[in-house]
Amino acid sequence: MDAITIGEILIDFIPGEEEASYIRNPGGGPANAAVAMAKNGLDVGMYCKMGNDDFGRFLTEVMTGYGVKLLTPELTDEAVTTMAFVTLFPDGERSFTFARKPGADMLLKAEEIRDEDIAEAKLVHASSFSMSENPEAEATLVFMKKAHEMGKLVGFDINYRNVVWNDDKMACAEVVKSILPYVDFLKVSDEETDMIGGIENIPQLMKENGIAVVVETMGSAGARCYFNDEVLTIQGRKAKAVDATGCGDAFWGGFLASVLNQGVEKTADLTAEILSRAITYGNVGGWCCVQTKGGMSALPTKEQIEEVLASEK
Repeated sequence: MDAITIGEILIDFIPGEEEASYIRNPGGGPANAAVAMAKNGLDVGMYCKMGNDDFGRFLTEVMTGYGVKLLTPELTDEAVTTMAFVTLFPDGERSFTFARKPGADMLLKAEEIRDEDIAEAKLVHASSFSMSENPEAEATLVFMKKAHEMGKLVGFDINYRNVVWNDDKMACAEVVKSILPYVDFLKVSDEETDMIGGIENIPQLMKENGIAVVVETMGSAGARCYFNDEVLTIQGRKAKAVDATGCGDAFWGGFLASVLNQGVEKTADLTAEILSRAITYGNVGGWCCVQTKGGMSALPTKEQIEEVLASEK
């Protein structure tokens, strides 16, 4: 297996008169990253929890249909599906209100993550959306630490959502900081860098925690990659290259897939050339995604990304 992700899968509800119009494609940072990597040719598994109901069965079918192996295939009888109620605006933008079913137990415990699956993978990945208040946050920490100690590449996406942390951003930041010593690839957005002390703190953060790469997505301005003493910058593609719904996940999944597809198995293999290729690849993936908004169905394939790259040579 090339990669493993841990986290949630969301199901979105869009108001409408017809029953079918209420359900949009699934989403969620870790799930989107898993699908993006699978669409880019990687063998990907995902740890998540889903309910033994219509939604859980629907999500299972969709994820496996995109080529992701569900490493927790048993559906639970608890109401675990996280829902996002979506408001559509005339200009095509959306707003989300997250709601979790009462009593939902949708987060993994550390003992549910099998050592043999981690041992098989080249890279493991999670996001701060995978975490909730203690003790569940421990599962993400244990997962990342164990993978790091096994010598795996570790990716982490700071993906803040106040539904998880009850508006307590500092509490989320503290748990994020506890995980950083085990991270090789860290993704932050222009809106979430304050959780790690701001952009100016990135070089010191990398040095203190042994982080090999920090990737910052900057909306329509593009993205940049911090590596050693270099900063590799990619300009945005048209408007909103990496900041539309699902677009940052397409960028991140494309970036990680590109790194692995170039033969990287340990951080010592990394070069500025490899990372420049990966950030360009991810940026095209994000651009492809924003052309067709709509959850996982909009996440591009390896062939789509490479077709755009070939047309620009």
